[in-house]
This record gives sequence, C-alpha cells and structure tokens, in this order.
Amino acid sequence: MTDTSNKNPLKITDLTLRDGHQSNYATRMRTEDMLPIAEEMNKAGFYSMEVWGGATFDVACRFLNEDPWDRPRALKKLMPDTPLQMLLRGQNLVGYRNYADDVVNAFVKHAAECGIDIFRIFDALNDERNLETSCQAVKKAGKHAQLSLCYSLTEPKMGGPVFTLDYYLEKARILENMGADSICIKDMAGLIAPDDAYTLVSALKKTVKVPIQLHTHYTSGMGSMSMYKAVEAGVDMIDTCVAPFALRTSHPAVEPIIAALRGTPRDPGLELAKMLKIGDYLESIAPKYRDFLNTTRISVIDTNVLVHQTPGGMISNLVSQLRQSNAVDRLDDVYAELPRVRKELGYPPLVTPTSQIVGVQAVQNVLAGRYKLVSTQVMDYCYGLYGKPPAQIDPEVQKMVLKFYKKGKEPVTGRPADMLEPELDAARELVKDISDDIGDVLIAAIYPITGLRFLKWKYGLESPPPEVKARTLEDVQREDELIAKAKAG
Repeated sequence: MTDTSNKNPLKITDLTLRDGHQSNYATRMRTEDMLPIAEEMNKAGFYSMEVWGGATFDVACRFLNEDPWDRPRALKKLMPDTPLQMLLRGQNLVGYRNYADDVVNAFVKHAAECGIDIFRIFDALNDERNLETSCQAVKKAGKHAQLSLCYSLTEPKMGGPVFTLDYYLEKARILENMGADSICIKDMAGLIAPDDAYTLVSALKKTVKVPIQLHTHYTSGMGSMSMYKAVEAGVDMIDTCVAPFALRTSHPAVEPIIAALRGTPRDPGLELAKMLKIGDYLESIAPKYRDFLNTTRISVIDTNVLVHQTPGGMISNLVSQLRQSNAVDRLDDVYAELPRVRKELGYPPLVTPTSQIVGVQAVQNVLAGRYKLVSTQVMDYCYGLYGKPPAQIDPEVQKMVLKFYKKGKEPVTGRPADMLEPELDAARELVKDISDDIGDVLIAAIYPITGLRFLKWKYGLESPPPEVKARTLEDVQREDELIAKAKAG
C-alpha cells in the first residue's frame, strides 16, 4: 500500500468555461458548445469549475442572445458532482458601477438558486467595505464565500510605497474576519513573479487559517513558474485551463501541471488522458471563435506587460480609443501617461472597472491635455463613489477633477453603497409589461439599456440583429473553402 501520510494533494479549479474563453476569445463561447463536454468535465476531478460571472453575463445579453441565468442551471444538471464557481465584482456584481444592496442581495440569492456554489468576490480597489453585502448574502445562502486580494504592483516586484507584503497580509486578516471561507490571490495581469508567489503564499499560510488559492494569467509568460512556486509554498488551490483555451492572456495549462506534480506529495490526482479528451473536444469547436483570437503577434506572451503592467484587455481598449481618434501613433505616449495617472489616482489595481477609468483618462490627457477632459467615472471615483483607493489621491488632481462636479467638491468617505437608494422596485417597474421573473428584473437592474433590449429579444417583442446569430462550424468550413479556392486562383 502506498504511504499517503505526507500527501497534500493540490486542488485545481478549471477556468476553461469562463475566464479561459473570456481572456482568449472575447467571452463568446456559447452554452451550446459547453453542454456536450460538461459531463466529461464533471468526471475529471476538479476542485471546482468557474463557469459564470465576469463578462459572461453582459456578453450573453449583448452579443449572444442567451439568457445568462440559463447557463449555470443547465451546467448544474450535467455537473452535479463538481462545485460551480462564479466571479462577482463585489458591489459591482457583473456590471460596471456599484449597485444598491437590495440588488446585490437578490442577485446572490438567485445565482445560488441557479447552481452557483462558490462565489469569488473581489473589489477593484481592495476596499473591503465593497465586499460586505455580497459576502453576507453568500453566507446567508449557505454557499462558499471566497474573498479576493487584487494583486497589483508599483515596482517590477512586490514592494514599493503601496503593495508590500504587509499590505496583502493585513488585507487577508480583514477578509478572514469578515467571514471568508477561502482567500484568492487574484493576479489579473499576470504580474506575480515566482519568488513573490512563494513569499506571499508562505506568509499568508502563516497569517490566516482559511485556504489560499492563486489565480494568475499567462500574459507575461511567468504563470506556470509562479504556480509551481506557489505549490511549493503550500497553496491550497490553483486556477488553470485545458490547453486549447490556455496561455496567451488566459491561464497556465493544466496538463503540464499534472505532469510536473505526478508522484509528488502535491499530486492533484487528475488523469492526463481525461484532459486530452476534453482538449480534443475544445479543439473541435474552437474554430468557431478563432476570429476573436489575437493573432497580431507571433508570440503567445506579451513581455511588454512586465514593463507597462497593463492587462491585455485594457490594451485593446486603449488601442480602440486611439483608433477612433485617428491617433494610434500616440500609443507610446499613452503608455507613458498611464503610470502617472494611476499614481495621481491613488494606485488603483488595474482591473474592471478601474482599468477603464485610468485608461480612458490617460488617453484623454494625451489627446486633449492633462485633465482638460474628465469623464464622469473619474469624477465619481475622485468623489469617493467607488471606494477608498490603496493610496491617497493627489489633492491637486482631485480638486481639479471635482471643480465642476455636480454632486459636490468635497469627497465622501463612507461606504459607497450607503449613498444608494434601493433599485429593485424601479427595475420591476421598467419590465412590468414584459416579465415579473426575478432573473429578468435583475438583468434590467444591472443593464437598463442593453438588458432591456435583450428581454425584448427574449420575449419576441423585437428581433435581434443578424450579427447576434451563432457562428457554426459549417460557416467556418465554408469560409475555409472559399479561402482555399481564392489561393488556388
């Protein structure tokens, strides 16, 4: 009999059906392409599967003409043995602003009823006050509340004026005291270096009692190395994707991790053959989504991120803004302006929605002059409506931004959601002639424009545009045939 007394199997969360396709394929994977492989993935032995949240909710309504609530319900039926997980943006839920507590409570309750077991909750500013309501709602629903530390840097490595080891340890203590069932190190830009991963995980294991999970992206090329060092440091869970949806701006692939840990005390016990079978299926449907894959570079990693520390999704938004202004040649100027704006705004971690806030302002500063044009979001941010940044906002910039702000010139310091009136009844009123289903009401509450348009599609009151139609493998094959004929002359 094999001695298992020293074994501490690593637990692996699979992100293929959420962050994998969100990162590499613009979140366009349809539920119909998930269902055929769901039962196989249920048997694979994953600790959990992240299948929902983040951008999936918005994209389902806006681009896929799918009811976002149907996906977890359908997957739960086919994956009853594996906990289903979602990414929740704290008080932002799956939107881009803070929502009132009644909306947050109703959303979490309904998500739990639809099959979500683990809620990974984060706040873009690491302001724990923005996690309170959603954490309490998850606990009330009897589900697992995983609270997150958004990993960010001001220097090439952990340290500097803000994001020190002590900063993360103190935040972790707060999250544990709030009732976190586990804590996730959420490295959204793939910035965590292997030695920093080892240092941070080791220290967290000594500081808090709840399990620690590491989430990192492959953007910089360090992902697998950092995962391995975290495993050596005793991390409890890690995030990976099956190979066809891994790497690039996605996540480390699970297959090499399985091979590297085979026969060690941290062997996760997953079968490589099962992963290869899942991978073969994903390869078969991936051509549908190939147009969303970034093929502008030969390299599958972006070493620039080690210098400018800008997440891949944020870069594409910056380029899009500059292209609209016929100023793509100013991208290097924007890269130079980004760290300056970020410092002036109190070093927010660059994740939704703060990445957009900082990025848009950097572009406007380059094109129009510094703070000559200021978005409403930047005004709201400087007023305190997003929460407390990791560092102080530059007082001169704050004064300049709030000079003509309608809500006031003196920033507020309380919990942002305390300033919001209940919103659920207004959403019910908005859709009263369409539906009284709580899922539909929540769609309208979070996306009053695009969500309401989707509900009209759903109930046949309007027809969706042609571009919302699903792209089939037959479409891809026809295109390939046309391309082949054209090349043949």
